[in-house]
Amino acid sequence: MLLVSAIVATVSQRLRLPYTVGLVLAGVVMALTSATSQVHLTKHLIFNAFLPPLIFEAAYFIPWTELRRDFSPITVLATVGVLIAAAVTAAGMHFGAQWSWPSALLFGVLISATDPVSVIATFKDAGVHGRLRLLVEAESLFNDGTAAVLFAVVSAALLGAGMSAGAVVLSFVVTVVGGVLCGALVGAAALLLIGRATDHLVEISFTVVAAYGSFLLAEQFHLSGVLATLTAGMLIGNIGPARAITDRGREAVGAFWEYAAFLANSLIFLLIGLRGARESFAALLVPTLIAIAVVLAGRAASVYGCCAFYARAARRISLQRQHILFWGGLRGALALALALGLPPETPDRSQILTVTFGVVAFSIIVQGLTITPLLRRLGEIETKPHS
Repeated sequence: MLLVSAIVATVSQRLRLPYTVGLVLAGVVMALTSATSQVHLTKHLIFNAFLPPLIFEAAYFIPWTELRRDFSPITVLATVGVLIAAAVTAAGMHFGAQWSWPSALLFGVLISATDPVSVIATFKDAGVHGRLRLLVEAESLFNDGTAAVLFAVVSAALLGAGMSAGAVVLSFVVTVVGGVLCGALVGAAALLLIGRATDHLVEISFTVVAAYGSFLLAEQFHLSGVLATLTAGMLIGNIGPARAITDRGREAVGAFWEYAAFLANSLIFLLIGLRGARESFAALLVPTLIAIAVVLAGRAASVYGCCAFYARAARRISLQRQHILFWGGLRGALALALALGLPPETPDRSQILTVTFGVVAFSIIVQGLTITPLLRRLGEIETKPHS
């Protein structure tokens, strides 16, 4: 799979094809061979193997000084925006696809957040920099945590936990705050250890422990592993290079995490293609098309609605960048992990899973192929001359 990933990366660059799209298509082709028949995409594989390094790497390179300027609109998009998107999607699936409210709500919550794995990989490929990239990447990281927590709370409430409205709110707050505290604790401990190391390999090792340790510690206590790793990554990334990591370590740690993200991205998109090729969409074509439409409608309501609050603010988001936030809101690994993790007794589980794969496939392939032309048309990246 690593060999295929390296070849796809080379070919995609020559064809000017988004790397993520090439990987998914390669996964579909690989699904036709018997060599990959025993390869399976599971929630535990995504959560325990792929998400921690991907989230940590993205958070490590986010500068707090720049994030602070746009913290308010990013937070609103990642909280209120997720709720708006989930509500619109759930209502659309209930009234449009005739799904029951529990099934529609579960699907609305798990598909409501943009996925940092897909978004960050696509914007890196497109060569986006500056405030736009910060807005898109930070929002996808923050709303990833919000959606994961919201899904855990909603699924517990709908699948027999009998939680009251007050208990749901309390559970949400505890999961979020607890996850952030776990990440801060692990990140601070890692910084203390890194500060006493002089070997760049040891420094890399401590960051790896922080990435996985923060995630697994939080999940062990039923808190948000995503927010824990996000917090640890931002803490180490903003304090470590200036105060704790050695000169050689700064370069080594950065290079290591870039490669770790490339490796995890490569495998996860190949596995998405492999698993998606095995899904039977024919029987659920109409619900899948309805889901694509209502997910896009929910994203539009989320982006344009939340950004309207900042129309007269100093840090307002221009309309053309709102278009990019809308169309660049890709879905991916997180939605699949949440859908794959639904208990077997969940009503309509197979339908939710298949439709989720359909929405993710549309997002990665159709939106992934068209986001770069949109960025060029809106003047966010330069048009490259043909050789």
